[in-house]
Amino acid sequence: MKDPAHLITLFDLSSHEIESIFSITEDLKVKFEEGHRDELLPGRVLALLFEKPSLRTRVSFETAMLHLGGGSLFLGDDVGFGKRETVADFGRVLSAYVDVIVVRAKQHQTVVELARHSTCSVINGLTDEAHPCQALADLFTLRERFGSFTAGRLAWIGDGNNVARSLAIGCALVGMPFVAAMPPGYELDPQVIADIQSTLPQAQIAVTNDPREAVRESIAVYTDVWASMGQEEEKEQRQRDFADYQVNQTLMKQAPADAVFMHCLPARRGLEVTDQVIDGRQSIVVQQAANRLHVQKGILAWLLGTKGRSGR
Repeated sequence: MKDPAHLITLFDLSSHEIESIFSITEDLKVKFEEGHRDELLPGRVLALLFEKPSLRTRVSFETAMLHLGGGSLFLGDDVGFGKRETVADFGRVLSAYVDVIVVRAKQHQTVVELARHSTCSVINGLTDEAHPCQALADLFTLRERFGSFTAGRLAWIGDGNNVARSLAIGCALVGMPFVAAMPPGYELDPQVIADIQSTLPQAQIAVTNDPREAVRESIAVYTDVWASMGQEEEKEQRQRDFADYQVNQTLMKQAPADAVFMHCLPARRGLEVTDQVIDGRQSIVVQQAANRLHVQKGILAWLLGTKGRSGR
């Protein structure tokens, strides 16, 4: 039996594989907008195993599987994940019942361990280290908007969190320049940068403490919450440290006129972004969220082998 393909971080994909996923996504999205559903996964079952709350990830994956002709199961606290038995035993058993597992976990190692012992594909739905599905949807949205990844660079403003890491890797894979503006002490993990540069030496990645410098010549300005899930106790300190990193109209005026604003949501309006920006003409946050559905269809079809890579 062939080993299943997993999506734990974007390092699990090559540039060619991302292009394959996007090609599938484009095809399925066009059909969806024409009123057709391509039921590529009849009888397949998706399990959603979440330790953290979710709107976009949960609903988009459940809807994606429904549109593809399959079914989904949301597993709550009653299954005792991480409590009643080891992650290894849980993975061996659950993967005997379903075709693919989406995991939203508090610890990244939990997803790694689950994938190691599962006989079906495992997708990282979010961990403290990575959010690959979000980054893929963001990159797909940018390509839709600008036609290619060579139109300009992506500027990340704020914390060097899971989404920032995934976008840095994703941009390197598709050939899009990436710059991150972060307060001292909140920069991207140096190991992530080192891994990108060693794996993809052609990558264009830069780090600065000046948000104005970052947004100049950037076609996309991206931010996220200053305190992620699990960092609530640091909230007040982070608000002080990130005060100069708010994306507002003044900052957006430093970017090219055709630049877009991006946010993975949920947003803390009045903190990392103002209402004028997130609701303004340059904002594409709704398009990003909508594309989660389409890109996740592409991921599922690719992983399970109906359009690309072989499943089990």
